[in-house]
Amino acid sequence: MAVTIPNTKPLNVVQLEGLVVLKIIKHCRESYPSDVTGQLLGLDQKGTLEVTNCFPFTADDDEEASAQYQLDMMRCLRAVNVDNNTVGWYRSAHLGNFVDLTLIETQYGYQKSLANSVVLIHDVSKSTAQSNLSLRAFRLQDNFMAAFEAKKFTTASLAEAKLSFSNIFEELPVQIHNSHLVTMMLHNIEMPNLDVNRLESLSTFNLQPSTQADIDASRPLAPNFDVLDLELDPFMQKNLQYLLECSDAQQQEQNNYQYWQRSVAREQAKMQAWLSKRKQENAQRIAHGQAPLPEDEVHTLFKLPTEPSRLDSMILSAQMHNFTKQLNQYAGPSLARLFSIQELQK
Repeated sequence: MAVTIPNTKPLNVVQLEGLVVLKIIKHCRESYPSDVTGQLLGLDQKGTLEVTNCFPFTADDDEEASAQYQLDMMRCLRAVNVDNNTVGWYRSAHLGNFVDLTLIETQYGYQKSLANSVVLIHDVSKSTAQSNLSLRAFRLQDNFMAAFEAKKFTTASLAEAKLSFSNIFEELPVQIHNSHLVTMMLHNIEMPNLDVNRLESLSTFNLQPSTQADIDASRPLAPNFDVLDLELDPFMQKNLQYLLECSDAQQQEQNNYQYWQRSVAREQAKMQAWLSKRKQENAQRIAHGQAPLPEDEVHTLFKLPTEPSRLDSMILSAQMHNFTKQLNQYAGPSLARLFSIQELQK
């Protein structure tokens, strides 16, 4: 792995080159719906993480082969004088379903060796449904990094560190940057000067509507009846399905936690009964002039069950929060149409 200069200044923004964005989109869409990952290369400059290059990871499950592939790729990039400093990684997602233990473990490993590293999440399905690029940058917060390193996710430790599902990740703004030459080329791109009369004769290049219906449809204030479609958005349906699955898993986690609480209560009741019996025995021994028996044996005879980790519950809550935010964006227009039709039917 390439050596980077340590930088303690916190990150403020992630700046992506246009070529990096196109390469990430191409890799994620070619493998959709399977999740893919890749490496981000660049440099950290005064709180701005400049991502200037990237390359995809192989689908090989062999960790040694994958690590050797990454080293070979960065060695080749170094040979042609291309940025080869690792600044993070990227991953594809489906309908916002990306918060899991694998993501946290991988990002923890990156931030452990490279403090200012990030993970980019490209949601292919969300980009297609919204016709807008969905590209988000995340990093683990310092409090969660310390808790994950200590492997302590009990109720008491989470309350002491003030940790919850909402402060696992820190989201950073993403900016897309192009060089001045590319920007100048984009501004200078013009349509070729072609004969309008010749283009009108071609069915492929009709510049003006040919029928009255086309003319009416091309008007700025022409009615659009597509907004009255009552069919629910498939994107929202799939989000609801994922949300229900997370709710079931969260309920199972709650059942496990409640079972632990009941087990602790049973053991504590046994300990109290044993202590009461020992105190009575000691009172009788003292009355007969005998030495009392030790009461600290209770800790060796009875063991309280270990509290289960609350990490899985935190991850599920964070994922459910992500789904509900997405549903909030889509539920408004759909419910407005349904209520409108309900009033019209009256």
